[in-house]
Amino acid sequence: MLLIYNNPAVIEAMAEDEKARIFADVDAIMAELTESGELVGGEALAQQARTVRVREGVPAVTDGPFAEAKEQLAGFLTVDCVDIERAVEIAARWPDAKLWAMEVRPVMTPDAGAEM
Repeated sequence: MLLIYNNPAVIEAMAEDEKARIFADVDAIMAELTESGELVGGEALAQQARTVRVREGVPAVTDGPFAEAKEQLAGFLTVDCVDIERAVEIAARWPDAKLWAMEVRPVMTPDAGAEM
């Protein structure tokens, strides 16, 4: 799974032509992954979030993952790659990796075991 991190305030402040270039890069990578059969799925995530922690049986709900965080988990892609190195290669090409971060994390499945 490729976890996409970015800063919505920075994206909002970008010039329209810069945003268009970023989305064009995303579209090109998505087309390539679709054609190669590596794209399993993915979604953008809303900025609204709640963190739930239960301590001694009492739930505490706060807005967002961390109030002080500038970067947010913005979305994810699930890809089916031959190995983690290929997933890292894809993540390194994603525009958000150049500005913020991409996290590559294998999905645990019964047939793949705890770690890949």
